Amino acid sequence: MSAEETINGVPVSEDQIGKWAAEAEPGYDVEALKKRSRGRPGRGAEPSQVVALRLTSEELAAIDARAAKEGKTRSEVIREALTTFAA
Repeated sequence: MSAEETINGVPVSEDQIGKWAAEAEPGYDVEALKKRSRGRPGRGAEPSQVVALRLTSEELAAIDARAAKEGKTRSEVIREALTTFAA
């Protein structure tokens, strides 16, 4: 690896490559690696679906105001509204 190569803009030194190689040499615990997940946490046993929805700026402002007042995210407020509506 040349001195110009980077990972996420950070230069990688030969010393760092040596450390990574030494760490990898004995192998990794695959089960432990599988437990570490990336991205957003799941909301249930099954994957969630993303649904596109068009709202006016006034509707979004009202949702955001309620979310801020209740200490929730925009998505939480929308999900709660839909759950109440569908019940």
